[in-house]
Amino acid sequence: MKGSDVLIKDVSKSFGDFRVLNAINLTIRKGEFFSLLGPSGCGKTTLLRIIAGFESPDFGVVMFDDKDVLPDPPNRRQSNTVFQNYALFPHLTVYENVAFPLRIKKIPKEEIEPKVEEYLKLVQLEGHAQKKPNQLSGGQKQRVAIARALINEPRVLLLDEPLSALDAKLRQHMLIELDQIHDKIGITFIYVTHDQTEALSVSDRIAVMNSGDVLQVGTPYEIYESPSTGFVARFIGETNLFDGVVASVVKLDKPDKNGDIEYMVELDIPTLGMVKVTTIDVVDAGQTVSFTVRPEKILISTEKPPSKREDINLFQGVVDEPIYAGFQTKFYVKVARPAESASTTAPAPAGEVLIRAIKQHSKYSDEGPDIEWKDAVYLSWSAADGYIVEVKK
Repeated sequence: MKGSDVLIKDVSKSFGDFRVLNAINLTIRKGEFFSLLGPSGCGKTTLLRIIAGFESPDFGVVMFDDKDVLPDPPNRRQSNTVFQNYALFPHLTVYENVAFPLRIKKIPKEEIEPKVEEYLKLVQLEGHAQKKPNQLSGGQKQRVAIARALINEPRVLLLDEPLSALDAKLRQHMLIELDQIHDKIGITFIYVTHDQTEALSVSDRIAVMNSGDVLQVGTPYEIYESPSTGFVARFIGETNLFDGVVASVVKLDKPDKNGDIEYMVELDIPTLGMVKVTTIDVVDAGQTVSFTVRPEKILISTEKPPSKREDINLFQGVVDEPIYAGFQTKFYVKVARPAESASTTAPAPAGEVLIRAIKQHSKYSDEGPDIEWKDAVYLSWSAADGYIVEVKK
C-alpha cells in the first residue's frame, strides 16, 4: 500500500466559545477509503482541515504512520486536498494547472511532461490539456483538481465535499470514477460529505458525526443495518423510529451467526402496541429504549400474511399516502394501536401513527398498482429486522 495510517487522538477544537470538535479519536487504515459523514456544522470539515494543516487543534495529536504531523505546515505533510470549489488557476491551461505543483518543486521540465500526461490519462482528460478552466464542465474541472492533487504522490488525499457542486447524475458518475482512481493508486482517501448515498457507495468505513462527536464508525453495512444511536438511524437512509418500554426479555436457545447470545425482547410502544425484536444487547424490563425498523424490511400487502411464526410483527393500517418512484413505491400507512393491547408500562396516546413501508416493483402490471390510497393493508416484519438503537437514561 502506498498510503499512510492516520491516527487522530483526542482532537478538540473551539472557535471562541463554540466547541466544534469534542476529543475525536479515529484510526484510519493505510489505503482505506474513509468517509467523514454528517450534517452541516457537525465538525467534519474542521477535522479535515486539521488533518491537512490548515487549522490547528486546541488539544490532541494527528499522526501519519508513526509521525506527529501537527508541527508540519500543509506542504510538508505528504497529504493534498481536493476542495469543493476546485481552486484552479483560471489563467492557466489544464496542463499547467496539473504541472503547477511540480514546477513549485523545481522538477526538471523533461520529467514534468510525462508525469502530467500520466495523471491526465488517469482522470481521462488527455484531449483537454490546452483548455482553460472556463472551457471545462464541472466534472472536468473536478478531474483537473484531482489530478493536480495526486501528481505530488501524496500518501493521504483529503477530499472536502468534492462533488457537491455537480448535478445528481454527474455526481454519481464522478463518484464511480473517484472510486476507480482510488483502486488504481491505492493511497489513503479521507472523504468529507453530508450525502449518505455517496458515503455508503464508495467507503470502506464511515465515521458518522454530529455536534462535534463521532457517533459510530463502521462499514457501510454496519452503519446502515446496525445503527448505534437514533440519530445515526435517522440520518443514514429512511427509518421508522419509536421509543418504547421493555416489557419482557427471553434468552434464545440458538446464538446468532456470529456466535453471540441473542434475546427476544418485547417492547411496549405507546403509539403502536407490542413489538418483538431480537438483540444481542442486554436490556432489562422497564427500561425505555429507541427501536427502529427500515421501510424496506416491512412487507405490505392487502391480504393477511399466512405465516404463523412467533417472531413476526403484524399490524393493520390504512394507506395515507403512496409515493410512486418508478422502481418502488413508498407508502405512509396510518396505524392505530389495537384496543386489545392496552399498555401496561406507558400511557397510550390517542390517535394514530404513520409507518413507512417500501415495496419494490419487480414485475410489470398492466392493471396499475395493487395497493392504492385509502386501501386497508397489513404490515409485517421479522423480529430480526428491527433494531434497538439506544437505551434511554
